[in-house]
Amino acid sequence: MKRAAKADRIRSILDDLYPAPPIPLDHRDPFTLLIAVLLSAQTTDARVNLVTPALFAMADEPHAMAALTEAQILSAIKTCGLAPGKSKRIKRLAQILVDEHGGEVPRDFDALERLPGVGHKTASVVMAQAFGQPAFPVDTHIHRLADRWGLSDGRSVEKTERDLKAVFPESTWSTVHLQIIYFGREYCPARGHDLTLCPICRWAATKKRIAEETAKLPAAKRSAATARSRRG
Repeated sequence: MKRAAKADRIRSILDDLYPAPPIPLDHRDPFTLLIAVLLSAQTTDARVNLVTPALFAMADEPHAMAALTEAQILSAIKTCGLAPGKSKRIKRLAQILVDEHGGEVPRDFDALERLPGVGHKTASVVMAQAFGQPAFPVDTHIHRLADRWGLSDGRSVEKTERDLKAVFPESTWSTVHLQIIYFGREYCPARGHDLTLCPICRWAATKKRIAEETAKLPAAKRSAATARSRRG
Protein backbone atom coordinates (compact mmCIF):
# COMPACT_ATOMS: atom_id res chain seq x y z
CA MET A 1 0.00 0.00 0.00
CA LYS A 2 1.36 3.43 -0.93
CA ARG A 3 1.88 6.00 1.81
CA ALA A 4 -0.92 8.28 0.60
CA ALA A 5 -3.49 5.47 0.61
CA LYS A 6 -2.24 4.29 3.99
CA ALA A 7 -2.55 7.81 5.40
CA ASP A 8 -6.14 8.07 4.12
CA ARG A 9 -7.10 4.83 5.87
CA ILE A 10 -5.33 5.89 9.07
CA ARG A 11 -7.12 9.24 9.04
CA SER A 12 -10.47 7.50 8.63
CA ILE A 13 -9.77 5.35 11.71
CA LEU A 14 -8.58 8.35 13.72
CA ASP A 15 -11.62 10.41 12.72
CA ASP A 16 -13.91 7.64 13.96
CA LEU A 17 -12.06 7.30 17.26
CA TYR A 18 -11.36 10.99 17.94
CA PRO A 19 -13.70 13.21 15.89
CA ALA A 20 -12.95 16.33 17.95
CA PRO A 21 -9.75 15.78 19.97
CA PRO A 22 -9.23 18.39 22.70
CA ILE A 23 -5.90 20.06 23.35
CA PRO A 24 -4.49 18.02 26.28
CA LEU A 25 -2.80 20.98 27.99
CA ASP A 26 -5.09 23.28 29.98
CA HIS A 27 -4.76 26.90 28.89
CA ARG A 28 -6.74 30.07 28.34
CA ASP A 29 -4.88 31.95 25.61
CA PRO A 30 -1.70 31.83 23.49
CA PHE A 31 0.54 32.83 26.40
CA THR A 32 -0.71 30.19 28.83
CA LEU A 33 -0.55 27.58 26.04
CA LEU A 34 3.03 28.59 25.25
CA ILE A 35 4.04 28.21 28.91
CA ALA A 36 2.21 24.89 29.25
CA VAL A 37 3.91 23.43 26.15
CA LEU A 38 7.31 24.64 27.39
CA LEU A 39 6.66 22.91 30.72
CA SER A 40 5.64 19.66 29.01
CA ALA A 41 9.20 18.79 27.92
CA GLN A 42 10.12 15.54 29.71
CA THR A 43 6.95 15.89 31.78
CA THR A 44 3.50 14.39 31.26
CA ASP A 45 0.61 16.60 30.23
CA ALA A 46 -1.22 15.46 33.36
CA ARG A 47 1.61 16.76 35.54
CA VAL A 48 1.68 20.07 33.68
CA ASN A 49 -2.07 20.46 34.21
CA LEU A 50 -1.53 19.94 37.93
CA VAL A 51 1.07 22.70 38.28
CA THR A 52 -0.14 25.41 35.91
CA PRO A 53 -3.16 26.51 38.01
CA ALA A 54 -0.83 27.67 40.81
CA LEU A 55 1.58 29.27 38.35
CA PHE A 56 -1.15 31.07 36.42
CA ALA A 57 -2.77 32.21 39.66
CA MET A 58 0.45 34.15 40.29
CA ALA A 59 0.89 35.30 36.70
CA ASP A 60 -1.08 34.50 33.57
CA GLU A 61 0.28 37.16 31.23
CA PRO A 62 3.81 38.25 30.23
CA HIS A 63 4.09 41.42 32.35
CA ALA A 64 3.09 39.62 35.54
CA MET A 65 5.27 36.59 34.75
CA ALA A 66 8.30 38.79 34.07
CA ALA A 67 7.78 40.44 37.44
CA LEU A 68 8.07 37.13 39.30
CA THR A 69 11.41 35.87 40.55
CA GLU A 70 12.81 32.58 39.28
CA ALA A 71 12.31 31.21 42.80
CA GLN A 72 8.61 32.08 42.71
CA ILE A 73 8.16 30.38 39.35
CA LEU A 74 10.14 27.36 40.53
CA SER A 75 7.95 27.04 43.62
CA ALA A 76 4.94 26.46 41.39
CA ILE A 77 6.55 24.11 38.85
CA LYS A 78 9.06 22.22 41.01
CA THR A 79 7.39 18.83 40.43
CA CYS A 80 7.93 19.13 36.66
CA GLY A 81 11.01 17.61 35.10
CA LEU A 82 13.91 20.03 34.60
CA ALA A 83 12.07 22.62 36.71
CA PRO A 84 15.06 24.86 37.62
CA GLY A 85 15.99 25.39 33.98
CA LYS A 86 12.37 25.87 32.96
CA SER A 87 11.84 28.54 35.63
CA LYS A 88 14.78 30.52 34.23
CA ARG A 89 13.55 30.21 30.66
CA ILE A 90 9.97 31.15 31.55
CA LYS A 91 11.10 34.37 33.24
CA ARG A 92 13.42 35.28 30.35
CA LEU A 93 10.74 34.42 27.80
CA ALA A 94 8.18 36.62 29.54
CA GLN A 95 10.62 39.53 29.71
CA ILE A 96 11.40 39.22 26.00
CA LEU A 97 7.69 39.25 25.19
CA VAL A 98 7.33 42.45 27.21
CA ASP A 99 10.44 44.14 25.82
CA GLU A 100 10.28 43.08 22.18
CA HIS A 101 6.70 42.03 21.39
CA GLY A 102 4.50 44.43 23.33
CA GLY A 103 3.53 41.76 25.83
CA GLU A 104 2.02 39.54 23.13
CA VAL A 105 2.93 36.08 21.85
CA PRO A 106 4.20 36.53 18.27
CA ARG A 107 2.29 34.83 15.45
CA ASP A 108 5.48 33.92 13.66
CA PHE A 109 7.54 30.74 13.64
CA ASP A 110 10.93 32.45 13.59
CA ALA A 111 10.05 34.84 16.41
CA LEU A 112 8.65 32.02 18.52
CA GLU A 113 11.68 29.81 17.99
CA ARG A 114 13.98 32.61 19.15
CA LEU A 115 12.30 32.61 22.56
CA PRO A 116 14.09 30.76 25.41
CA GLY A 117 12.98 27.15 25.68
CA VAL A 118 10.89 27.25 22.50
CA GLY A 119 11.89 24.80 19.80
CA HIS A 120 10.20 24.02 16.52
CA LYS A 121 7.73 21.56 18.06
CA THR A 122 6.60 24.03 20.71
CA ALA A 123 6.29 26.79 18.12
CA SER A 124 4.28 24.46 15.89
CA VAL A 125 1.83 23.66 18.71
CA VAL A 126 1.28 27.35 19.44
CA MET A 127 0.90 28.28 15.77
CA ALA A 128 -1.57 25.42 15.16
CA GLN A 129 -3.59 25.40 18.36
CA ALA A 130 -3.50 29.05 19.42
CA PHE A 131 -3.46 30.79 16.05
CA GLY A 132 -5.01 28.25 13.69
CA GLN A 133 -2.03 28.31 11.33
CA PRO A 134 -1.06 25.20 9.33
CA ALA A 135 1.49 23.24 11.35
CA PHE A 136 2.16 19.59 12.17
CA PRO A 137 3.93 19.38 15.54
CA VAL A 138 5.96 16.17 15.77
CA ASP A 139 7.03 14.97 19.20
CA THR A 140 8.82 11.72 19.99
CA HIS A 141 5.50 9.81 20.18
CA ILE A 142 4.29 10.92 16.75
CA HIS A 143 7.77 10.29 15.36
CA ARG A 144 7.62 6.74 16.73
CA LEU A 145 4.15 5.96 15.37
CA ALA A 146 4.90 7.40 11.93
CA ASP A 147 7.88 5.08 11.71
CA ARG A 148 5.92 2.11 13.04
CA TRP A 149 3.15 2.70 10.50
CA GLY A 150 5.52 3.17 7.58
CA LEU A 151 4.59 6.81 6.97
CA SER A 152 8.20 7.87 7.48
CA ASP A 153 11.53 6.12 7.88
CA GLY A 154 12.39 7.35 11.36
CA ARG A 155 15.63 9.05 10.31
CA SER A 156 14.79 12.32 12.09
CA VAL A 157 11.91 14.26 13.57
CA GLU A 158 12.40 16.86 10.85
CA LYS A 159 12.00 14.29 8.07
CA THR A 160 8.97 12.78 9.80
CA GLU A 161 7.33 16.20 9.83
CA ARG A 162 7.96 16.63 6.10
CA ASP A 163 6.68 13.13 5.33
CA LEU A 164 3.48 13.57 7.37
CA LYS A 165 2.78 16.94 5.80
CA ALA A 166 3.11 15.30 2.40
CA VAL A 167 0.50 12.58 3.03
CA PHE A 168 -2.11 14.40 5.14
CA PRO A 169 -4.11 17.39 3.79
CA GLU A 170 -2.90 20.70 5.22
CA SER A 171 -6.36 21.45 6.63
CA THR A 172 -6.11 18.33 8.85
CA TRP A 173 -2.59 18.75 10.24
CA SER A 174 -3.41 20.19 13.66
CA THR A 175 -6.25 17.69 14.18
CA VAL A 176 -4.29 14.63 13.03
CA HIS A 177 -1.43 15.70 15.31
CA LEU A 178 -3.75 15.48 18.32
CA GLN A 179 -5.46 12.31 17.10
CA ILE A 180 -2.15 10.47 16.81
CA ILE A 181 -1.18 11.55 20.33
CA TYR A 182 -4.41 10.19 21.78
CA PHE A 183 -4.20 7.01 19.71
CA GLY A 184 -0.65 6.40 20.88
CA ARG A 185 -1.66 6.74 24.51
CA GLU A 186 -4.70 4.48 24.22
CA TYR A 187 -3.73 1.86 21.64
CA CYS A 188 -0.10 2.13 20.61
CA PRO A 189 2.39 2.40 23.51
CA ALA A 190 6.14 2.38 23.00
CA ARG A 191 6.86 -0.82 24.95
CA GLY A 192 5.17 -4.17 25.29
CA HIS A 193 2.94 -3.42 22.32
CA ASP A 194 1.38 -6.32 20.45
CA LEU A 195 1.12 -4.92 16.93
CA THR A 196 -1.16 -7.74 15.84
CA LEU A 197 -3.91 -6.40 18.14
CA CYS A 198 -3.53 -2.73 17.25
CA PRO A 199 -6.27 -1.19 15.03
CA ILE A 200 -3.61 0.43 12.84
CA CYS A 201 -0.34 -1.42 13.36
CA ARG A 202 -1.78 -4.82 12.49
CA TRP A 203 -2.22 -3.78 8.85
CA ALA A 204 -0.03 -0.67 8.46
CA ALA A 205 3.22 -2.04 9.89
CA THR A 206 5.40 -4.24 7.70
CA LYS A 207 5.70 -7.96 8.44
CA LYS A 208 9.34 -7.31 9.31
CA ARG A 209 8.40 -4.62 11.82
CA ILE A 210 5.70 -6.80 13.38
CA ALA A 211 8.20 -9.66 13.74
CA GLU A 212 10.83 -7.38 15.30
CA GLU A 213 8.45 -5.96 17.90
CA THR A 214 6.82 -9.34 18.57
CA ALA A 215 10.27 -10.69 19.48
CA LYS A 216 10.44 -8.16 22.33
CA LEU A 217 7.17 -9.31 23.93
CA PRO A 218 6.98 -11.66 26.96
CA ALA A 219 6.88 -15.32 25.95
CA ALA A 220 3.11 -15.86 26.27
CA LYS A 221 2.22 -12.70 24.36
CA ARG A 222 4.93 -13.42 21.80
CA SER A 223 3.51 -16.86 21.03
CA ALA A 224 -0.03 -15.53 20.58
CA ALA A 225 1.11 -12.60 18.46
CA THR A 226 3.18 -14.87 16.23
CA ALA A 227 0.19 -17.12 15.63
CA ARG A 228 -2.03 -14.14 14.74
CA SER A 229 0.63 -12.76 12.41
CA ARG A 230 0.86 -16.06 10.55
CA ARG A 231 -2.91 -16.18 10.14
CA GLY A 232 -2.89 -12.54 9.11
